[in-house]
Amino acid sequence: MLRTLAMLLAPTLTLAACTTVAPAGNGAAAVPGDTGPLDHVVKRTFTAYGFKLDSGRVLPEMTLAYETYGRLAPDGRNAILVTHGFTSSHHAAGKYTPADAAAGSWDGLIGPGKAIDTTRYFVVSSNMLGSSYGSTAPRSTNPATGKPYGPDFPAITVRDIVRAQKLMLESLHVTHLVAVAGPSYGGFQAFQWAVTYPGFMHGIVPVVTAPKYRTGAETPETMLARFAKDPGWNGGWYYDTGGIPTTMTELRYNTLVNYGQNEILATRIPGEAERQARLRQMAEAWAREFDPNSMLTLRKALQTYDTTGEFGTIRARVLYVLSRTDKLFPPRIAPDVMDGLARAGVDAKYVEIDTEFGHSASGPEWAKWGPALKAFLDSLER
Repeated sequence: MLRTLAMLLAPTLTLAACTTVAPAGNGAAAVPGDTGPLDHVVKRTFTAYGFKLDSGRVLPEMTLAYETYGRLAPDGRNAILVTHGFTSSHHAAGKYTPADAAAGSWDGLIGPGKAIDTTRYFVVSSNMLGSSYGSTAPRSTNPATGKPYGPDFPAITVRDIVRAQKLMLESLHVTHLVAVAGPSYGGFQAFQWAVTYPGFMHGIVPVVTAPKYRTGAETPETMLARFAKDPGWNGGWYYDTGGIPTTMTELRYNTLVNYGQNEILATRIPGEAERQARLRQMAEAWAREFDPNSMLTLRKALQTYDTTGEFGTIRARVLYVLSRTDKLFPPRIAPDVMDGLARAGVDAKYVEIDTEFGHSASGPEWAKWGPALKAFLDSLER
């Protein structure tokens, strides 16, 4: 019955304009921000209906999770969009309660008086479509079946992710962005914003990232083959059987090591054995949260990601930030990126974080590049 009803409704949803709503109790409003210390951050959601993807398929219901910090100006033009990495969440600043053990990933950069000053800017930190932290994704219920989409979740692109964010911002009455900023996959989104909506922001800040998908990265096919070796994979239909926590834990542990987390932990945990135990603990906690099908969905989305051919459309100024010790996006890629931007007439500046913290540097090493970020944002208002 549910499948039949969904099939009957699908043409209507495809033709209907996406309708935005603020579900009761989620905190969404025209001016939802907080102006004081960020110690009571509210988890928010936005939902659109009939969201058409680049593939032509339609999500009957598309939800994005997000957080806001600061207050929107009456003209809706003081907003900064913050985007996040591949397998991280959108919790960028502050705490949900003062008792929380840790603040958001960019807490050193976002808040009153910080580089992204919430007494001046309305900051929206958006989760990605397809992610495991509150947005519509493979784990979400497919209205046609009443069960998780699982591997049947439709293919998405980075453009789809950005278009979903644009709808969410419009529902908040944001009329123009000061900037789009984010690390890693968040930087992919920043570059995509610059070419998809070139007139909608003054600047972008892509951090530890690149304007196109990097060569040599694990392909979706290789990732799928790794998952399929786990006895719990079951063709991607594991939601009632426990999933593949062992495989996901091992994957996350290796990621944390490659991203520089061992070096970060060494600043407060001198013992190697204790650090390794903490890394394992972090990996196990993440494996309980993150859906393997989300990893596949977001990795597949990158197969068509390449903004370099559209550099000529960019009107925003660019602050391009890399980490000296990043293994994923090493500083040696910067000359080609900066040269391509220059040839396209884009006003771009390059900053390199001098750090041992690799791909994970942008949050914990905020003091080393925060002044450059603040100066860049200040310059956008002149």
